[in-house]
Amino acid sequence: MSRSNWKVRALKAALKIMLAGAVMSTVWTAAPQAQVQAASMDSIRVALFLDLGSKYKSTVPAVTISSQEALTASFVTPNANIQAAALNAGEQTRLSSNSYRVKVMESKDWTVIAEAVKKLQATVDKPVVFSSYTEQGKVYQLYTGMYASEQAAKEAAARTALAAAVYLKGQIPSAKGSMHLTTGSLASEADAEAMVRALQYNGVDAFKAIVPAGEGVSYEAWAGEAVNEAELSALQSSVSKTAITMVPTGNHPVGLILREDAGLDAAAPQSMVHYMISGPGSKLWLAGTGAGINVKERSGRTYRGSMEAGSKNGQLYLVNTVPFEQYLYSVVGAEVPSSWSMEALKAQAVAARSYALYQGLRFEVAHVVDTVLTQAYNGISSEAERTTAAVNATAGEVLMSGGSIVEAVFSSNSGGVTADPSEVWNSGNNLFAAVESPGDASAQAALKKWYAILLPSGQTGYVREDNVKETGSTLSGLKTMTVTANSTNVRPLPMIQSSVQPLTQMNPGQTAIVLDIVSESGSYDWVRGPFTSEQLLGSLKGRTSTSLPSVITSLEVTGRGPSGRVTELTLNGQALKVSYPDMFRSALGGLPSTMFDIEPTGSYTVLGANGAASASSSTPLTILGADQAKRPAAAGMIIMNGAGKSRALESGQGFRFVGKGNGHGLGLSQWGAKGMADEGYDYKQILQHYYRNTTIVKD
Repeated sequence: MSRSNWKVRALKAALKIMLAGAVMSTVWTAAPQAQVQAASMDSIRVALFLDLGSKYKSTVPAVTISSQEALTASFVTPNANIQAAALNAGEQTRLSSNSYRVKVMESKDWTVIAEAVKKLQATVDKPVVFSSYTEQGKVYQLYTGMYASEQAAKEAAARTALAAAVYLKGQIPSAKGSMHLTTGSLASEADAEAMVRALQYNGVDAFKAIVPAGEGVSYEAWAGEAVNEAELSALQSSVSKTAITMVPTGNHPVGLILREDAGLDAAAPQSMVHYMISGPGSKLWLAGTGAGINVKERSGRTYRGSMEAGSKNGQLYLVNTVPFEQYLYSVVGAEVPSSWSMEALKAQAVAARSYALYQGLRFEVAHVVDTVLTQAYNGISSEAERTTAAVNATAGEVLMSGGSIVEAVFSSNSGGVTADPSEVWNSGNNLFAAVESPGDASAQAALKKWYAILLPSGQTGYVREDNVKETGSTLSGLKTMTVTANSTNVRPLPMIQSSVQPLTQMNPGQTAIVLDIVSESGSYDWVRGPFTSEQLLGSLKGRTSTSLPSVITSLEVTGRGPSGRVTELTLNGQALKVSYPDMFRSALGGLPSTMFDIEPTGSYTVLGANGAASASSSTPLTILGADQAKRPAAAGMIIMNGAGKSRALESGQGFRFVGKGNGHGLGLSQWGAKGMADEGYDYKQILQHYYRNTTIVKD
């Protein structure tokens, strides 16, 4: 049969469907979202993806859901959940929000689409590919987004036009919206499918839609993706030429659009059902099963409980509703190793339970998120027998003070002493104070030592102790070392970073001067940098109210709090202002903690005979040798301070940060709790050491 004959037959079939009964326009108005209750001992809502602007943002254009058991997808309505679709066991299903997007291009050639996808994946405009049908057969349609507004989508269209220019072949990326035409309710899903095909074969983008109708659902054919009334009017004029009667669905119609998702596998297209959730307040509920629900875009993790998908601020949100204690099974296992002492695990369980219950509806549609912004939550993958036992052993126990649950914040490692609230929030309370946490040092026990070295080339770096041996010393008394292993990496920091290339490699017999022997960077001791002036200025932008210079020549600690954490910094002699002291961590490139010292790498301070100190990073320094010859100092010159610690002068001004601890340092230190448990303290003693004026109550 020719394509043109099929086009005629499809149109006749569509007309027959329409004549079989009056076309109805199904209207279902979304009620205001029911108030989500605060987390309770029964269940908690955890956001896996959500866009709340500056408050929290973790987004993807679509999520891929699957389960080893069949799932039921239902509309969440004011009175009851209405089953909309069944998801087959073992099959992947895609979900997204019917929001603003960009239609970049379409092509019958998958290799062209795959190349364009690869290009766009490296940009902020993330791709989605759908399969559709035209007179010429199957075609692949490449989209990006979702976007919060028509303007944002138009700006994205301009970006994608540049990014994918080589693949467009005259096509122009355009913004798409959620204004459609509908046939109204049709007799069956098969009739809706036939109507969609008729529209597609007449050159109209069309989709099958499921909409709530009373206590059940109905099927419709929707056409177009207009962003405004003018586009919708033009679409209606075009559709009228097909003799198919369609009417506007109205702004933001409620329902599910069904599309065929082609996936993003460069090797070959796939075929997955893709549900686009349409309408304000429209929510899709995926009832949980014993097998759990897998979310590919969350590192392929599987979760207990159920999932709710909807739209917030023009973006898809995905919330996992899970029994509260089962949520803690995952949190405790994600936050601390299951091999730790049971009393440390119990302390973590009580702190995590208290923290979660304190949050209320902090994230509007969720109580908490799955990242360390609240508590790490990795689904079933982070559960373990011992951490589950710790949760069960403390079931219902929370920290309370003054009749209220305590927001029991915690951090990985406090660096030997916890933070005072004034060092974090710039204010105080009666729950937290700087207390000793000697167990933190145990985080270094299994880590190697590293040699800070100066190479003959004048370059500095770090090599691990098991790849070298000390061989002697220089005339000035500095140690020297020789490499003992082939292809020994010289790293920029005293730790292995898989994403960072080594500075160079050394082989057996090659030597270097030892400047220092330091601990491996971990959660207790750490080194970051050196950062250039340009790097620091880029990080500081938008995070300080201080007017920034064109070049940073000096950066000094000028204030510390009770625990020794930095509370004031001076940049080029001017106070560096941030909203609260703990913000120095993010403002300076993501430092592990605010318990740090700053080492300028390209400057030095000279103490004169009169006791006066002068600092310089640009004034040439001349060295008088034993032969009375004057020689200019250069990069690689070794400087020793009064304490006998050496460093090499490096070319160009930079700033190295050397510190202790990991996290804000308030409340319980996880490594400190481990240390106390190892010494025989029970979980209640541990908790009351880190949280003052509290009692442990079983709800």
